[in-house]
Formats: sequence, C-alpha cells, structure tokens
Amino acid sequence: MADSPAAASRFLRTTGQHATIEPDPFTDGGYVLSIGGAEQSHVNLADPGDIFYEYLRRIGHVVDLAAPWGEPISALHLGAGALTLARYIQATRPGSVQYAVELERELLDFVLAQMPLPAGTQLHTLIGDARAALAELPAELRFDVVILDIFSGPEAPEHIACTGFYQEAAARLTARGVLIVNVGDEPGLTLVRSQVAALRRAMADVSAFAEAGMFTGRYPGNIILTGTQGPWPGMWTAALTARGPHPARVLSGVELDVMSE
Repeated sequence: MADSPAAASRFLRTTGQHATIEPDPFTDGGYVLSIGGAEQSHVNLADPGDIFYEYLRRIGHVVDLAAPWGEPISALHLGAGALTLARYIQATRPGSVQYAVELERELLDFVLAQMPLPAGTQLHTLIGDARAALAELPAELRFDVVILDIFSGPEAPEHIACTGFYQEAAARLTARGVLIVNVGDEPGLTLVRSQVAALRRAMADVSAFAEAGMFTGRYPGNIILTGTQGPWPGMWTAALTARGPHPARVLSGVELDVMSE
C-alpha cells in the first residue's frame, strides 16, 4: 500500500458509509475493500493478474477473449470499486487505455491513495452517475470492452437497468467491442431475467456465464451477461467453460431463452 500495510478507513459522504481497506491474511500482497462492513473487492498488489473473486475472474476471462492475447485494448469501467479489473487489464494487456466511472469521489480517491495503480497504467477517472458520464465522454471515444459492475441485488437503478442505457453503451463500442454486465441477484433471478431481455433488445446476441448451479434460480449470486454485435462465438462457450472457475456454464441462443422475460 502507499504507506504501510495497516488497515485504513474513509467516510463516504454519498452513501453515509465507511469504506475500509485491510490486508488479506491469506494472500501475500492481497487487500480487501469493504463498504459498510460488507466485502466489495479484492486486489492482489503483488500480482494484479490474479483475481480472487469468482465473478470478477469470469469477467476477466471474457475480456481475455475480446481481442488477441496481450494486445492493448480500450476499456470503460462503469463502477470502479477497487479497480481490480483495470489492474488486470493493465497486467495482461500493457498499453491499454482505460476509463473508469465511479459515483463516490471519496471512494475513488481512497482506493487510489491506498492502492496506487501499477506504473504505466493509462486510466482516466470520472465521478458521477454511470449513464450521465457515458453521455459526457468525448463523442469520438469507442471501447473494445464496456464493463458494467453496479447491480448488487434485486433493486437496480431503473435508468441503468433498461434497454435504452444498453443501447447508449453499445453505441460506444468498437466494431469488435463487447458489453459485459455483472448482475448480482437473489433466488428467482428476477433482475437477471429482466436484464437478459433488455440486453437482447440492444445487442445482436447475448450470453450468460456463471457457476452452473446459479441457473437453477435457487441461490443468490452473480451471473455475467455479455452482449456481442454479431452471433455469439461458439468457441467462446468452450473457452469460458474450460477456464472456469468450475463448475462453469454458459447459456446462449435458445438455451438462454429460459432466462428471458
């Protein structure tokens, strides 16, 4: 960390909660960001290419497929957290140009002060609402990956959890670009189902990637939705299933119909 491995805390005025960053006793170089007492992110400063949380690792695997391995990309992160994925992209694709949008100014300042980004990282930060910030970006900017990591339960901001927002995000993609959405949901997967339907209206094709048991709808957890601008590549299903974390399952095409409203 910037000064020492001791725990640090910061009050977040927007939410009225405290954010803390503490060393992970089980991972050398690992730190955990918590907000309001709930763990939010994990960063391995010693090895940013190592992602601890399963859902973030799955997103990382999708990013791996978005362009040839090691090639720099352009990435937009809507929801910054501890910038785990920004660090991962810099580690695996040096020279990438990235933007991150975060609603909490204090959180972003706190994370960057306590856990500075690796040297050479080209990250531009914006403070504000994800949809508003998307509209304020320079008109010519296009991204190979747009990652939305805001939804953390059945209640989601209506102006973001909708087709209109996904259409605006899709308009920011390069020709090869993909839109990746992490949806945290509860049993029944009501939010996941609504977002599959909304994303399908905005993108040419959509897939869902998660721990296999999540698709039963019996458990709370995270499902990663990916929108593509052409047909979902069948080889991506095989690659993501093989990479895990295991047991992993990918639904696309008619298999995904059961997840639509």
